[in-house]
Amino acid sequence: MAKILLAVSSHDTLGDTGNRTGYSVSEAAHPYNVFTGAGHEVDFVSVRGGEPPAVVFDGEENDPQIIGFLADESVKRKLVATARAADVDPSAYSAIFYAGGHGAMWDFPDSPDLARIALDIHSRGGVVSAVCHGPAALINLRLPDGTHLVHGKRVASFSNEEEDAVGLVEVMPFLLEDRLKETGALHAKAPLFEAHTEDEGQLITGQNPASAAPVARLVVAALDRAATGR
Repeated sequence: MAKILLAVSSHDTLGDTGNRTGYSVSEAAHPYNVFTGAGHEVDFVSVRGGEPPAVVFDGEENDPQIIGFLADESVKRKLVATARAADVDPSAYSAIFYAGGHGAMWDFPDSPDLARIALDIHSRGGVVSAVCHGPAALINLRLPDGTHLVHGKRVASFSNEEEDAVGLVEVMPFLLEDRLKETGALHAKAPLFEAHTEDEGQLITGQNPASAAPVARLVVAALDRAATGR
């Protein structure tokens, strides 16, 4: 059994629209179920700690996995008091998973503490993973030699076309696909809202909410390989 850190956004304001945002519940619930179903332990972390702002998108409210996740007493206890990133000892974890939701675009990229956690896990051979807007956490991650972690790696994220389809291109602080390309990532994508993942061993990413569980399954497979030496 490994311990996995699931990172969610603390940011609750969708630009200057007056609307609320936060982390995508589906992008936490589906991976959580994959991880725990495989026997791994999951803890939650956010930039500010405490209870993070949650978003359930239209059409997801009847998803039994989301309903079960939000009703689970263990999950409730952990989510109401997520660890503050600055207080986390990364040595306890074999993987980090960055959930999406538009809030991640504001607080993931410039958090030195989230970066510290991910780089420590990566340096020990662990897995850094993210889905949808979660890869915003990757754009400022640099290896000890100064190169970007994503440089030369195939990476998936919420695409420019998907951002346009939800009408938020002008609201976002930047376009995630473009920024990843600027850091040297080899951005890859599927058509609108189709599941798509990229597996670079220690770096595993997914394009959109439909990709959350597939990314989690790839993380589990990577942890299994590390545990068995295969």
